Amino acid sequence: MNFKSYLLLISLLIASASFSIAQQIEMPQASPASSIAQKIGLTDVKIEYSRPSAKGRKIFGELVPYGDVWRTGANAATIITFSTEVMIEGNKVPAGSYALYSIPGKNEWTIILSENTKLWGAVGYNQEDDLLRFKVKPGKTGQKYETMEINFVDMTDTGAFVAIKWEQVRVKFRIETEVDQIVMGQIKALVIDQEPSNPGLYYQAANYYFTTNKDLPTALDWINKSVDSDPKYWTMHLKAKIELALGKKKEAIESANKSMEMAREAKNPDYVGLNERLIKSIK
Repeated sequence: MNFKSYLLLISLLIASASFSIAQQIEMPQASPASSIAQKIGLTDVKIEYSRPSAKGRKIFGELVPYGDVWRTGANAATIITFSTEVMIEGNKVPAGSYALYSIPGKNEWTIILSENTKLWGAVGYNQEDDLLRFKVKPGKTGQKYETMEINFVDMTDTGAFVAIKWEQVRVKFRIETEVDQIVMGQIKALVIDQEPSNPGLYYQAANYYFTTNKDLPTALDWINKSVDSDPKYWTMHLKAKIELALGKKKEAIESANKSMEMAREAKNPDYVGLNERLIKSIK
């Protein structure tokens, strides 16, 4: 074989290899990748995982053995990420990303947060990498989940549960986030320590004090400043609610009527109804 023939052969082999690589057959994944993101309080929480299906198999105790570390999904390890420090079942967890493993049991599960997020599933898992372990009790779902599902349930202003469901088994754990300290710090900096020219800041501060049942006379002072500067039907409605909470029924009715009139002018039936119900509750 001369040199030119040799070069031609090499070129053909390279072209053939490139063609075989490029000509992949794309098919549905057995356990498709999924992600779910949720703002909990002031914290961004994201979970990335792959979703296996039962396909006629018995899951817990067989396909997923009791007592073994499970990737809590399929394929690569399930990853949970927090934008701020959180509390999980009473345990402090710094901001960052963690592998979410679990050890299923018939009557009790162990949930694990591992600082090693680079593993394929649980292959190479080492307990020394654990940031946190805690136990939860499994429950039964009202329906059968053919495909594994992770979601956020029972939301509040500061927390939520992460629920893991597959087959007819559900486990969940609570995430709590810091809210009050952060919000109060902003109120102090923007409202208490200075007199803002933005009436919206007074409204926000008054609304937070009202919804968290803090200093209601201060909340009334702030909402009055907002209303005096730039009256809106929603700020007038908040004023009525604060006045009612302080026992000022006559003033609350007057404020609610003003809010309702402004809402009608703005063609907002929701606030018309809110004010009607507020007035009815007083009378």
